[in-house]
Amino acid sequence: MATKKITVTIPEDLLDEIRADAAERGLSAYVAEALRFKRDRDRLLELVDWLQEEHGPVTGHERAAALTELDDLDAEHERRRDGGHDAGEAA
Repeated sequence: MATKKITVTIPEDLLDEIRADAAERGLSAYVAEALRFKRDRDRLLELVDWLQEEHGPVTGHERAAALTELDDLDAEHERRRDGGHDAGEAA
């Protein structure tokens, strides 16, 4: 992948924290990952805005249902990561 060197200015204390967090990956890789994350988040927010314009705002009930589903997914990921099985599942 082609890269381009640029100059940016950030607060010194933030740079110190980022360098500590970036460690082996390197500062450039850390910053590129952070920028991709920010770009993806901005695009998701645009999608949310568009969906709310088309279908109206999310209700409290819909939000609660989504959060419950996310909790269930997190629990399933945790279970799979730990190699666990459900009580009714064959070992």
